[in-house]
This record gives sequence, C-alpha cells and structure tokens, in this order.
Amino acid sequence: MTSEPAKSKHPFKYSFNTSTIRGQKLPITQVIDITAKAGYDAIEVWIDEIDRFVGEGGKLPDLKKRIADSGLTLEGAIGFPAWLVDDDAQRAAGLKEAQRNMELLQQIGGKRMAAPAIGATDKAMTNLHDIAARYRALLELGDQFNIVPMVEVWGFSKTLQHLGEAAFVCIESGHSNACVLADVYHLHKGGSPISGLKLLNGAAIHVFHVNDYPLDPPPATITDGHRVFPGDGKAPLDEIFQTLYSTGFRGVFSLELFNETYYKQDPLQVAQTGLSKTRDAVAKALKL
Repeated sequence: MTSEPAKSKHPFKYSFNTSTIRGQKLPITQVIDITAKAGYDAIEVWIDEIDRFVGEGGKLPDLKKRIADSGLTLEGAIGFPAWLVDDDAQRAAGLKEAQRNMELLQQIGGKRMAAPAIGATDKAMTNLHDIAARYRALLELGDQFNIVPMVEVWGFSKTLQHLGEAAFVCIESGHSNACVLADVYHLHKGGSPISGLKLLNGAAIHVFHVNDYPLDPPPATITDGHRVFPGDGKAPLDEIFQTLYSTGFRGVFSLELFNETYYKQDPLQVAQTGLSKTRDAVAKALKL
C-alpha cells in the first residue's frame, strides 16, 4: 500500500461509501467501525442498511452516537425515492418515501442524500423545467429536515444522464441548496466532458464520487462492477481533480465502488487501500 500524505495538506474530507464493501453483507455498525479504523473523515450509507439495523432492533440514537463517537460525519446517503416521475400518484409516493428517508437521516446526523432519476432511467424525460420544479419540491421537503438532496448524474440513465442536464435542473430549481452529485465513472459512462465541471461553482458540489475505470469495455457496455480503485484504471483523474479544485470545490470525496473482486477481500483492507489510493491520486493531481 502506498504511503499517505499528511491529512493537514488536504482541504477535502474523505468519505467511504458503504457500497465499496456491500458484498460482504456486514451490519452497518461494523461498517462504521471499519470506516473509522481505516482513517476516513466521513461515511456515506445506504438507506436499506439503516432499515436493516432498525428491523433487527437497533435504535437510531445509538447509531448516531456510534457514528459520532467514531469521529465520523455522515455526509451522504443513498436511497431511491421516485421524486421526478410523471405519474402523479407515483411521484406522491416517491416524495413520501423521500420524507421517510430524510427523517431517518435527521435522526442519525445526516446532511445529504442522493437524488438520482429513479423511475425515469429507461425513458428520456425531455422537459428539464418539469424536472427542475420537481427537484425544488424535493429541496423544500429537505428544508424541513435539514437534509439536502443532490441531483445525481447517472451515465446509464436516459434521464439526467449528463452533467449539463443536472446543472440545468439545479439552476432552474431556483433553490439556494441545489447541488450536483457527480461521479468519475458516471461522467465517463454518460459521455459528459470533464471540461464541463469548470462551469460549475465548487460550492454547488458538496460530494463527488471517486473511483476509476478501465478503457475496455467502452462506455456503451461498461458497468458499475468495472469500477476500480483510483489510480488503477485509465480515468483522467488529474484533470478531474485539478478542474474541481479550480472551481473552488473543497467538499467531500466519497469512494464508491461495486467491484466483485473487492467483495471477496478483507473489508478493512479494501477500505484502507481505497483511502490510500484516493488520497494519493488527489495528492498527485494537486501536488499536495
């Protein structure tokens, strides 16, 4: 494992998305302990992990305390409420699920949640003004719980596939908390140019998902499972990190992987390797 540069030189938080060891099927309490032991500043959890914890008799105040006592902050969460679908009944149900997610996150000290195009990934919604209005409704719901939903770019989706679409939705929502959740892999998968990042204000990118990918398979057939540790693929990480820094981004780099090979390895080793490689990639790009 490569050595880590001093944390004081890095003006970012480093977060661990629990997807990275999701295949080990560990309880969320153990994942929190692994994240802290590996040296991360923060964690990004999945809503179904919280549901499982509660379903097995766990108490949310205890989970909040465990996160805080571990020295971590809960910077993001991954859930799948259908907040933008055209069908009024489905969208109402999606907002109800979003509220449930936000209530859970509020009770454990969460700050944000991803807002991908659930329910509209297989068909293109072309009226971005409608999506912006629905995103504003989601943001206003978040205001009640101090949870910020982040418009997520999904490169495989036919809706919100591109960075420019997500930026448009944020701008036209007219809400001060509007922000984009982008991802190294998804920018590649969807064909968004890295140069587009320089048109965003870094303050409007609270969390950025970090990973790497091989050049084969190509974007048309590459999948989440092909993601690898930063530096182990061919993504233009130097350009990405330099561009983000130039925008004023000083937020959270969250490692998000879905690699079956890593799921067969020791979870602590995976977490430690991921942090070391992420920090090294950022340090190399920014000469930290």
